[in-house]
Amino acid sequence: MVRAGVVNHPRQWKESSFSETQKAPKRYAIIDLQKLSELSGFADVRDFQRAHRQWVEQGLENGLAVRDNRWSEAIAVGSLAFVETVKNDLGMKATHREVIEADGTYALREPTEAYGLNFIGEPEALSSENTLVWDESIENANA
Repeated sequence: MVRAGVVNHPRQWKESSFSETQKAPKRYAIIDLQKLSELSGFADVRDFQRAHRQWVEQGLENGLAVRDNRWSEAIAVGSLAFVETVKNDLGMKATHREVIEADGTYALREPTEAYGLNFIGEPEALSSENTLVWDESIENANA
């Protein structure tokens, strides 16, 4: 939501992973903080949370809060092995999706030209020939 410009800091979006990482909910947690801490090289969750806050602050200071299509328009982003695994796991759902490499990062996404032909055309002004007047009496009679 920071990249979308809705909030200035991820802590302002209550449903973000930042909020869950910093203050785990008592019920219905999505993130296993203990496991995430261990995988990140921290024995103590509080040390991981402190480092996580610092990483986010540094990212915001370094301008990483801008929209990045790799994250917002992809199904999976990461190493080639990870993206290929996700693609395999999706099976038929990934049939027309392709793995794209950019700056050493891989993303699984639909080809950008997939919808291009469907949206070609010139916008036209409303006129009596292309306007339908809504008649509520017909709607109410059919209800």
